[in-house]
Parts: sequence; structure tokens; C-alpha cells
Amino acid sequence: MTPSERFQMINHTIRHHGLQRMTRYLCKLAGAAPSSYYRWLKAEESRQLRAHADERDCSLIKEHFIALNGKAGALMIKMRLERDSCVIMNHKKIRRLMRKFNLVARIRQANPYRKMAKATQEHQTCPNLLKRQFNQGEPEKVLLTDITYLSYGNGQRAYLSCVKDGATKQILSHYLSSSLELSIVERTLYRLLERLDGNIHPEAILHSDQGMHYTHPKIRDLVSKAGFKQSMSRKGNCWDNASIESFFGHMKDDLTYRDSETLQELRARVDDYISYYNSERYQWGLKKMTPDEFRSHLLAA
Repeated sequence: MTPSERFQMINHTIRHHGLQRMTRYLCKLAGAAPSSYYRWLKAEESRQLRAHADERDCSLIKEHFIALNGKAGALMIKMRLERDSCVIMNHKKIRRLMRKFNLVARIRQANPYRKMAKATQEHQTCPNLLKRQFNQGEPEKVLLTDITYLSYGNGQRAYLSCVKDGATKQILSHYLSSSLELSIVERTLYRLLERLDGNIHPEAILHSDQGMHYTHPKIRDLVSKAGFKQSMSRKGNCWDNASIESFFGHMKDDLTYRDSETLQELRARVDDYISYYNSERYQWGLKKMTPDEFRSHLLAA
């Protein structure tokens, strides 16, 4: 039993049975010093004020927690409090209140197999030009691409191909398909080129893993003609493309998608999420800005 619990028990006994004259005796029975009990009693008012303040602050935290479907941690809530509610609150306090009021974020757990993966120096189809330097401080210089799957409907799978800006974290283009045919990457790249509208960075790098889509002659030719240098992760090393893997992980945490009944419904949800991610989702590593805001910040600088 903690000292506070002992003091609460003593206080309850005294008040319930009217034993004010037996305080020292009850303290002795409970193994507590009378002086410590009186100090605890004197601080009762401040404890109540602190408890009321905690309840008020937690009510505000809970609003954002619920708005994000219970999939937000302390840092995300801190950024939303500052930007949306104009409230400055220490992230340690937010964590304490979330623990106190049992607001547990439903986030993915670390994949133990990734921790076991060791870097290799095996032969590659293309050299790794990045060496994990994903953020080189210039928008649209480092472009990261990969494919993930999303389960929906009655055991069906869809495949999402994306291109992410290494500096701004923006998702520049994406395409959702019911198959893993080569066209999924082709369409993603065509959408990327349409968005860039001919403004290709002179040192632009398109980085991917060594999947068959990216080593295919047709895709390599498309990448080369577009004006990108092609870079690939080392074989069997997921960390070499960790930035876009991180996006896929956050998306699967944040997005409710498994109950989508059709590919069209899933596509609409993914489109909405990527729009939200680019323009509304604040990121700690982007100076608490959204990816779209951070791009404007970099260009202005």
C-alpha cells in the first residue's frame, strides 16, 4: 500500500466514524507518521485543484483522440492542440494524462523481423545512391516509391503504389489497383510526371527496392526518359527505404479500410486519407507543419 493510500484510509476512518481524537493512534496502526498525514491533509485542496485541472485538460485531449479514431499518440495530439485549439501543453503531461485516463493509442507494434534484418552488400541491379539520406533539404529531389497491400471486402486484396517526397514527406502520386501487374507502377509514374509538369529537379533520384516492377526494362526506360536517376535498396534490407515504409505504417494505423466492400470504396478512402495526410496531418519532424506547409516553407527559405 502506498503512503497516499494509507492516508486516504486513515482519513476515511476518521470522518466516517468521527474519530478525530484518535488520529495518532490510527496513524500508528497504519504504520504512518502523524506529521506526514497532516502534511498530506493540508495539501488536499491543491490535490483537488490539480485533479480538476487534469480532468479539464484530459477532456480537451480526448476530443482530439476521438477525432483521430483513437490512433494518435502524445506528439500528434500536442501538435493538434497547438494548431487547432491554440493550447500549448507539454508532451510529457499529455502522456501522463493519457495513461491516467486510459487513452491508449491503437498503433502498430514494431516488427521484430525488421530488427533482425542485417545490412548486406550484395550485388544490385542499380546502386544505392541515397544510403538512407532520404531528406536532402530540397523538394522533389529525392523521390521514394514502393507498393503495399490493403485487405478489404471478403478476403480481397488491393495494392497501393506511392511516390513520396523525401524532404517534404508529401505523397506526390499514388495508384490503387486490384492486381500487381506492371501497370500499377506505370500509372503511378505517369501521375507523378503529370504533377511535376516538366519541372524535374536536375539531380532527381527515384529510389525503390529491387522488386521486379522497378528492375523491369520498361520501367527503367520510363524512369530514365523522365530524367530521374534510379536508385535501389540493398537486397533484403528494408531500412534502405524506411521513409516510405513509415508512411504505409502510419496510413494503416490511421485509416479505417478493412470494412470497405468494394475497390471503389477503398480507393475513395485512400484518396481522402492521402489528401488529409498531405494537407492536414502535422508532423513533428517537419517543424510541426503539414507536408504541404513544409514544402512552402522550404521554397520560401
